[in-house]
Amino acid sequence: MTEQPADEQIASVIAPATTPAITPAAAIADESVPMTFISILGRPYLRTTSLRCLASIFRNFFFLQYRRAFLPGRVPVSRADHPLDSKIPFLPGKVNIYLDFVAFWIRTLSFLLRNFGRRALEPVRNFLETMGHIYAYAAEVYTKNLSTTDRPFYIARPRFLLIHAVDPHLMCIPSLHVMVVIRTYTLFKEILRMLGEEDRFSTQAEELRRGALEITEAVLYVKQHSVNCIPAALYAMTMYDPGLFPAAEAQSFASDIFRDAKVPGAADGAEIREYILTMYKRFLSEGGSEQSGGNWTKPLFDFLKELPRVV
Repeated sequence: MTEQPADEQIASVIAPATTPAITPAAAIADESVPMTFISILGRPYLRTTSLRCLASIFRNFFFLQYRRAFLPGRVPVSRADHPLDSKIPFLPGKVNIYLDFVAFWIRTLSFLLRNFGRRALEPVRNFLETMGHIYAYAAEVYTKNLSTTDRPFYIARPRFLLIHAVDPHLMCIPSLHVMVVIRTYTLFKEILRMLGEEDRFSTQAEELRRGALEITEAVLYVKQHSVNCIPAALYAMTMYDPGLFPAAEAQSFASDIFRDAKVPGAADGAEIREYILTMYKRFLSEGGSEQSGGNWTKPLFDFLKELPRVV
């Protein structure tokens, strides 16, 4: 009897015993979020990491906000609004794009598992792990200084009712929405590189980057964030992983925000991009200074102290 190779023995343990034949999706947007949950939770190798990721999200996003909402005064809250926000119209129709930020990265996992099978197990496990880390990383700011914006109370669309019901709106700087979508497109590209599949799936890599830009714009259109929140998120991601999101990529990403949008107009869009880039460079410069002491949060705390406080 021929002994099964060691790598196959391991794969048989961490992957389902049987894998149905599935035609790979051409676009990541075509993936099913519910099926992704089933696929991940059905794999013992991914299950524990996925549950830890969910725990980090609930602990560092929902719990922290609700604790402040029910116990005011324990953590200061800054107002993150900026005059440039008035040049970005409130577009309720963008709410679906905004709320897609979670499904955005979940679908990416499904795409990887569909197209690479067992080769994707470790990259997907790492993806889940790092997503949980992102929430904990941002919470290093939120636990000491929360922030909010002047969000309009709009419930004409059911999805806005959901937003107002479950989001106390106290975690604006840095924007987790932007951090999550940046991590998604940059890590996906890195996984393709590691698997030697960059050329084959370059269209999907560009799809994710474009989607990340659309979600970034949407958080501004629905007034969930201020222009102040965007450079803070870009800076946080550069400090989190300068290899995947170096200053050059951050500046390239910022330079494409509202680049193809009809509103705001060309002049206003250029002014907004210039401000985002200026603030990003400021945070990056201060984060690398001796005064920061190697603490990436110090430039953000210094900025938050400059903003008005919620009484």
